[in-house]
Amino acid sequence: MIVETTNYHAQEEKVEAVLAQRRAACAIRRELGLDPGVIHVRLEGDGPVVRWQCAFASREAYDDDMRVRGGSPAFRSAREAMHRLIERFERTLYLVDGEQDGPETQAGRAAAPGRSLP
Repeated sequence: MIVETTNYHAQEEKVEAVLAQRRAACAIRRELGLDPGVIHVRLEGDGPVVRWQCAFASREAYDDDMRVRGGSPAFRSAREAMHRLIERFERTLYLVDGEQDGPETQAGRAAAPGRSLP
């Protein structure tokens, strides 16, 4: 499983706008038939004020998702709007470690292949 994490470092005074824009992008993903993912809002500590995360069953599934969103004028517009609100953007891909043997890990993978992480 591959997990995409996208971090948004908002410009000063634009935290609410960044959150609203990420919500709008998730709505567009739904319209495109894509998993909307999960939005995280920083509660405390340093780091991005908004983080979006979505899991994909395989690299191929992730690449397909990127192709669909990249081909969407609405999603491209949402991305451009976001970049006007943030100081910094980071996208990171993670590969879920297959060496995890705990029953809760196995159950989580079986219950939600290709779905968003909580």
